[in-house]
Amino acid sequence: MSEARFHFELLADDGAARRGRLATAHGLIDTPAFMPVGTAATVKGLRPEQVAETGAQILLANTYHLMLRPGAERVAALGGLHRFMNWPGPILTDSGGYQVLSLADLRQIAEDGVTFKSHIDGSRHALTPERAVEIQDLLDADITMVLDECTPYPVERDTAARSMERSMRWAERCKAAFRARPGYALFGIVQGSVVPDLRLASVAALTDIGFDGYAIGGLAVGEGQEIMLEMAALCCEALPKDKPRYLMGVGKPADLVAAVRRGVDMFDCVLPTRSGRTAQAFTQRGTLNLRNARHQGDPRPIDPDCACPTCRDYARAYVHHLFRCDEMLGPILLTTHNLHYYQALMAALRAAIAEGRLDNMADDFARMQGEGDLPPVD
Repeated sequence: MSEARFHFELLADDGAARRGRLATAHGLIDTPAFMPVGTAATVKGLRPEQVAETGAQILLANTYHLMLRPGAERVAALGGLHRFMNWPGPILTDSGGYQVLSLADLRQIAEDGVTFKSHIDGSRHALTPERAVEIQDLLDADITMVLDECTPYPVERDTAARSMERSMRWAERCKAAFRARPGYALFGIVQGSVVPDLRLASVAALTDIGFDGYAIGGLAVGEGQEIMLEMAALCCEALPKDKPRYLMGVGKPADLVAAVRRGVDMFDCVLPTRSGRTAQAFTQRGTLNLRNARHQGDPRPIDPDCACPTCRDYARAYVHHLFRCDEMLGPILLTTHNLHYYQALMAALRAAIAEGRLDNMADDFARMQGEGDLPPVD
């Protein structure tokens, strides 16, 4: 483990977009960066070595799920999350706020924190800001997220304001509880629903507290892409320029390109892995459903321009066959491809920003996505 301090270096910019590099206790992260989601200490279907081969430098794991099973203290006793899951690189842990939101019928939110019933066995648990930070410390997360209340959408302004203000008080408690050490970071989370002045008030409160990085939370919850990007741009413009910005839970390839153009540095989303398990493949020409009969005799790769092992070694017809037979190799091959696609997209964005051609790259991306798939094989 490195003793280097946590640090964000801005290497280039192109408009609002930034090309940077994060130094953490367990390695470097080039930004813009996409984090594959390993909720329960695994990216479903792939070994960590395979995830690294896609180009991923950092993974996301989840406090809520790991505190329930196998337990943070057990992970700590086994050497921490990096050793437990055999991932030597950086790890960011989501504090569990979003998962708690999804447990509307099983949880109660109060000033002290959240009490909830486990979705696994119904046992009762309490998650306070201090406990959320302690769990992430036990897991040995390079980047710890504050506990926040992910405001639902749609919501009345007064409810959004009370929710945001509580999250800011929780953020202050998380900062006080965080154990600072070289290479480790604590990120604040901007809330405020889709109300601009609430978002700006949240940014001001978090910057007053002072964090190593800032996440934009509470978006991609039903408000639509236009409003999501408007709120992301508003937050990026107000957040400190020398700290990384993380848009949580986003998203589709077009979302990533658009958000990078507005100043976002980091992303996570289950979409590439979940889609890989349901026969959906992301390509330069849009999304394909490999269950469709049109692929059953197609000898071509999923994406002729992709260098991933799936496209290199397997035909669409074979992947189609695997899904029709419910063979587990189908999801494995498509998850591999989708993660490669996402990482290749982020690498292309980084290169375009560094070379000052992001607008052209984004135009080419949109044109290719609009062209659709290759003509079917006769």
